[in-house]
Amino acid sequence: MIASVRGPVAHVGLDRVVVEVGGVGMLVHTTPATAAGCHRGQEASLATSLVVREDSLTLYGFSGAAERDMFETVQTVSGVGPRLALAMLSVMGPDELAGALTAGDAKALSAIPGIGAKSAQRLVLELRDKVGALHGTGTPPAGAAPATPAAEPWREQVTEALVGLGWSGKQATDAVERVADAAPAGSEVATYLRLALRELRR
Repeated sequence: MIASVRGPVAHVGLDRVVVEVGGVGMLVHTTPATAAGCHRGQEASLATSLVVREDSLTLYGFSGAAERDMFETVQTVSGVGPRLALAMLSVMGPDELAGALTAGDAKALSAIPGIGAKSAQRLVLELRDKVGALHGTGTPPAGAAPATPAAEPWREQVTEALVGLGWSGKQATDAVERVADAAPAGSEVATYLRLALRELRR
């Protein structure tokens, strides 16, 4: 098991980064918020979870151990795989997700693409007693500086992230338009993404 990776960042995507470890570029799938905290050329340290399949080895990275532990815990529920688990953390974050589970807030969980009412109830039933110890805020990647301001390209990036999380293209575009003036000019992509997610969950 690869529990963590640390090294200079060679590439930053919207939901993935490449971290150089011992001369090898490790592709790490992340939430958009975690990716936004990494910067090319700077060192990052990510808690990781390696998902092994017959035809693939996929590495998922997180800003802290609490986020990684939540990612692994939600997958103990039948029907929740790594992609859905990452989407859950992308939409809610570990603290908010833990709060929804312990409070039995199935309605909030149902707002996540891919989770229906029955799935939300099952998540609450199976995880309510497990997440208490995981309730904590992840720490930013080591050496990460605040994300650089984004210009108009943020629209395409946020739309792409929302579609990747399961919303339709129209839903994503409408949400982006609604939040275009909600954040100060020059805000980082992660800020617009959080605002758009809030709009979609109303």
